[in-house]
Amino acid sequence: MTPPSAGPNAGDAHKTALAIDALRRGWPVAIEGADGTLALLPIETADPPRLAAFDPGASAPLLLSAGRSATLKLANQLEAAAPDAPVLVERAPWIDFAMATALADPQFDLDTPMKGPFRAIHLAETEAGAAALRLARIGGVLPAFFARAGESVALVLTPGDIDAHEDAARLTIATRAHLPVVGAEDAEIVAFRTPEMPGEHIALLIGEPDGRPPLVRLHSECLTGDMLGSLKCDCGPQLHAAIDAIAASGWGIVLYLRQEGRGIGLINKLRAYALQDQGFDTVDANTRLGFAVDSRNFAVAARMLELLGQSSVRLLTNNPQKVAQLEGAGINVVERVPHVLPANPHNERYLATKRDRTGHQF
Repeated sequence: MTPPSAGPNAGDAHKTALAIDALRRGWPVAIEGADGTLALLPIETADPPRLAAFDPGASAPLLLSAGRSATLKLANQLEAAAPDAPVLVERAPWIDFAMATALADPQFDLDTPMKGPFRAIHLAETEAGAAALRLARIGGVLPAFFARAGESVALVLTPGDIDAHEDAARLTIATRAHLPVVGAEDAEIVAFRTPEMPGEHIALLIGEPDGRPPLVRLHSECLTGDMLGSLKCDCGPQLHAAIDAIAASGWGIVLYLRQEGRGIGLINKLRAYALQDQGFDTVDANTRLGFAVDSRNFAVAARMLELLGQSSVRLLTNNPQKVAQLEGAGINVVERVPHVLPANPHNERYLATKRDRTGHQF
C-alpha cells in the first residue's frame, strides 16, 4: 500500500504529520538532508512483503541508534557519547525481517540468540539519519529502519520539517477556565497547543499573583503514576505534593507537559518498564531501546511561562536540567526548591538512579 503524497503546497506540519502516520502504518518515508537523502522503512510496523517491495535486492542496511548498537556489540562500533546518534549496520545475508525485528526491539534480546557479529558501516547521510531517529521518537515507534541511500519515495520531508513539529515558539493559549481541584479550589486551568502537536500542554494556576516570582513545578505527563497510582515512580505523589506546596506558598503554577516517559511516549515507556523487569535501570532501559537518557524539551515550559507573563520563577524540582533549560530559554530561576518525597520498596532503585546517574539533587 502506498502512502499519500504530501503535495506541493503542504506545509511543514502537514508533511511531518503524514510521516508519523506513515511510520505507524509501516509505510516508507524519505528524509532529505544537506548531506544526502535516506529512504526509510520502519522495522517495528512493517512486514516481510513491504520489506521485499522496499528492498527487492535484500541489501538495505539497518539504521539504529548508537545506544542500541552498543548493546549489540557491533564489532567496529565505538560507544558513542550520544546514545541517540545514528549508526548504519551492514545487511548481512542472514539478517531477514525476523532478525531485523530482534535487532530493533530489545524485548527479544533474551528470546532470540544474536548471530553476530554485526558491523557498522559509514553513514554519509548523517543529518537525515539523525532526523529519522527524532521522527521515530515523535511518532512513538522504535528508532530502527531499513535504509536506502540516495533514493526517494512518495513522502519526502526534511530535518527542518521534523524540528518544526516540536517548535516551542509555535505554542499558543487555546482556552482557560476556573477549575477547583483537591488542595486548590481557586485554581485556573489554561490549555496550550500548536498546530502540529497531537496533545495539549496544561498550566494550573493556583492563587493570585502577588508580586513575587511564582513557585512553579514542571510535571511531565505520567499516565501510570498520575492516573493509575503506579508505585514504580514518584510521579503521582509529586504532582499532588506540588499542588499542596504551591497552595501553601500562596501563588504558583503547575505546568503539565505532554512528554510521557521522558519524551519517548507511553508505549516506549512501557517497553522500558519491561526491560527494568529484566534488571536494567531507567537509564540503561532507555538507551537499549535506542533513545536518549532524557528526550524532554523544557523550552515548551519556558514558552508557556512567557505566554502567562512570567519571566522569573522559583522552581520546585530536584532536576538541575530543568533549571538549565529554563534559564537557557530566557526564564530567570531565582531559586531551586527541592521536591523530595519518601521512597517505597518499588521505586527505591528508580530514585537512586535519578540521584546517581542523572544528577538529581535530593
